Amino acid sequence: MKISLFFVSFLVLLPLSLQDPIPKVKAPSRAHAELTSHGFPIGLLPLSVKDYYINKTSGDFSLLLHGTCKITLPPDNYLATYSDKVTGRITHGQIAELRGIRVRAFYQWWSITGIRSSGDNLVFEVGVVTAKYPSKNFDESLDCEGTRASS
Repeated sequence: MKISLFFVSFLVLLPLSLQDPIPKVKAPSRAHAELTSHGFPIGLLPLSVKDYYINKTSGDFSLLLHGTCKITLPPDNYLATYSDKVTGRITHGQIAELRGIRVRAFYQWWSITGIRSSGDNLVFEVGVVTAKYPSKNFDESLDCEGTRASS
């Protein structure tokens, strides 16, 4: 009886002991690596990247997310929304013809049309208006609000 009780306890507790006590965090994707190879921090993209395509000659890219995504961007806590598809053209230090990212500022939604890397800063283009932020604010890629990181 003692042996069978021990065996049953062992079988019940074994799966619990094999679980990782530290939750796994999503690793940055190949699209994040592509950003860094062009001089940008990974935090410009959320963690929810599903797939991406890039034409290495022209720099045209298409980024697919697991659905629309909302993120609060540092340092001023602007709410940004990413469409499930983001497109543009990337070269070293510049993202142009950007479509699929909008930010809420001054009680209005604005489409981010380009991003330039300028020294230790990123310059966000919204039409003819620009805003400069330290690139270190985007060193970490965030998960979409309302979702949990998973493996």
